[in-house]
Amino acid sequence: MENQSQFETFELQLTEQSKMFLKETGKWAYFLSILGFVFIGLIVIMALFLGTTLASLGGGLSGSSGVASGLITIVYLIMAALYFMPVYYLFKFGSNIKSAFADNDTERLTSSLEYLKSHYKFVGILVIVILSFYALVFVLAMVGGLASLLDRKSVV
Repeated sequence: MENQSQFETFELQLTEQSKMFLKETGKWAYFLSILGFVFIGLIVIMALFLGTTLASLGGGLSGSSGVASGLITIVYLIMAALYFMPVYYLFKFGSNIKSAFADNDTERLTSSLEYLKSHYKFVGILVIVILSFYALVFVLAMVGGLASLLDRKSVV
């Protein structure tokens, strides 16, 4: 029989305090996910009504206001869609962790922690994408500013 190190035979156990922390975290995650779903609903309502309101207010000003209001609607709907997945993962974590401790179900506990991992993974990737977008906008603004500066010097 092979000799196994202590790390290979280590079995993780949850203390009563860690169980209490997970239960409380699950309650807060569930609460925040419900609020998230409410805010997603509000964002969708705003997308639909803000776009039509701006189109009706700007109808006499110019023909492009309909395009702008449609663009605002699309942007808000994209925001709501992006916001849905992390809120859904948080909801599944909160609901699964509550039932895992209620039923003393290890598989449900594992599933809930997988949803928590998915939540943070999605948020992390989203942050990387947004920061990359900001960096791209910053670089394009710098290039545009330099091009404008060089254009002014060539005119003078």
